[in-house]
Amino acid sequence: MKTLTIQQAFAALVLTAATVAISPTANAAETKAVENLQSTRLEFLNNQTKAVNDIQKTRLEFLNSQTKAVNDIQKTRLAHLDTQTKSIKDIQTTRLEFLSNQTKAVDDIQSTRLEHLDSQTKAIENVHQHRLEERARRNKSALR
Repeated sequence: MKTLTIQQAFAALVLTAATVAISPTANAAETKAVENLQSTRLEFLNNQTKAVNDIQKTRLEFLNSQTKAVNDIQKTRLAHLDTQTKSIKDIQTTRLEFLSNQTKAVDDIQSTRLEHLDSQTKAIENVHQHRLEERARRNKSALR
């Protein structure tokens, strides 16, 4: 099958139009030539349409592939960010537990220190009380 260029097809069309204009009585051969020319033009246009459709299909497939790749990248990035967020939350929870444990330990130490100071204060008070009682007893004995 021979494919005509647009210029050839146009030239053929002009020639056919000139022939029809010059010879008002076209015979069957001329009619057949016009039909062949129209058929060739229609075939040429169909081929161009098919080529354009194929190009558009290829472009759409490419864009769909790019869209899928971008979606996959975004999905991977979001999964990574979710993992990082979870890790940070876990670290913060661990830090808070550590600080709570330290606070409890400091509270326990302070409580123990206060108990020790209370015991020392009580012991000193007992010693003073005992000394006062001893002085009072000596003073009483000395007065008799």
